[in-house]
Amino acid sequence: MDDEEAHETEGPSLTLRSISSLSEVEPSAWDAIANPPGAEYDPFLSWDFLQALEESVCVGDETGWSPRHLIVEDETTTLRGALPLYVKTHSQGEYVFDHGWADALERAGGQYYPKLLTAVPFTPVTGRRVLAEDAGIRRALVAGAVQTTQQWGVSSWHLNFPTEDAWNELGELGLLKRIDRQFIWSNRDYADYDDFLADLSARKRKNLKRERREAQAGLEIEQLTGDALRPEHWDVFFACYQDTGSRKWGYPYLNRGFFDLIHQRMADKVLLVMAKAEGRYIASALNFIGSHALYGRYWGRLADHPFLHFELCYHQAVDAAIARGLNRVEAGAQGDHKLARGYRPSPVYSAHYIAHDGLRGAVADYLARERPAILQDIALMNEESPFKSDIGQGDLP
Repeated sequence: MDDEEAHETEGPSLTLRSISSLSEVEPSAWDAIANPPGAEYDPFLSWDFLQALEESVCVGDETGWSPRHLIVEDETTTLRGALPLYVKTHSQGEYVFDHGWADALERAGGQYYPKLLTAVPFTPVTGRRVLAEDAGIRRALVAGAVQTTQQWGVSSWHLNFPTEDAWNELGELGLLKRIDRQFIWSNRDYADYDDFLADLSARKRKNLKRERREAQAGLEIEQLTGDALRPEHWDVFFACYQDTGSRKWGYPYLNRGFFDLIHQRMADKVLLVMAKAEGRYIASALNFIGSHALYGRYWGRLADHPFLHFELCYHQAVDAAIARGLNRVEAGAQGDHKLARGYRPSPVYSAHYIAHDGLRGAVADYLARERPAILQDIALMNEESPFKSDIGQGDLP
């Protein structure tokens, strides 16, 4: 795979090429296209976050996440567009599940891995993926990813968690479209948590009040960000993070070096919620702060306490979002239990280019049946919403 191979794009003065590290791009140049002025700020697209994953070797050849980002430059080598891109040798840490596709191709005698992936590693958050304001440059990046898939002889290219508009654009460019769901809390200009509770049915409101009382009993809960964060807080959080991984028979994808870099670079974009019992920290939840959203990412606990997970990950996040005037809380993938706590099911998206004709046809047929089933599931879940019957889906932002 030739990392330095260059291609002319639709504009004769623009060149598309592949790079193996974000350290090859100036941070300010990357951030100007990843989080352009006037757009919603996404902490996970920032150079600080993505390059920290590389520098800490959470992504790299050793982990099966080899960076091969595509960039578009003009004749002055000014960055005009980019596509985060990784060569994957597995499907872990993606939250869009294609293991069945891999199994089908390999049982038929094909080879699914390696594949190409456009995503924020280990982060199931919707955001910009084809990073260019100009539609022609976006088309060139998509065409470049398809061409790269073909030239490198890999099975497929996948793009996870784009915005709905980008998803539709990718479909128009020939990619297969997939839908899943996540639970997102929306802020209706609430003054405080009690104001939010007033939108719920009486029974649900009573249940959450009781849950929070029991969760907070005997605990001191802190919300820490910026200069208030200290290495000892990260020590506790990392121990909690590792405990969650071991209890779920998983493998913690992120190492301590990554969190050290995040502390150095992005402390003001981090909200660490910590619970203390009898003077000792027993649990922690990590959130990232965007311009419009609070993103819940990881949590763990070192001691048992009733409803601790719900309090730190969901209720405290709602408190923080209201206090900061944020539009929503995105609490990660899966988790039907979020519904009872005011988090609504919402569609999330992915798009897929599959080089193998037979597999592409089979996946297209599967997705045509999966999409309406997911949307029906979302509609049914909304009927079980804890909100008052006079507050419908359309009443939420």
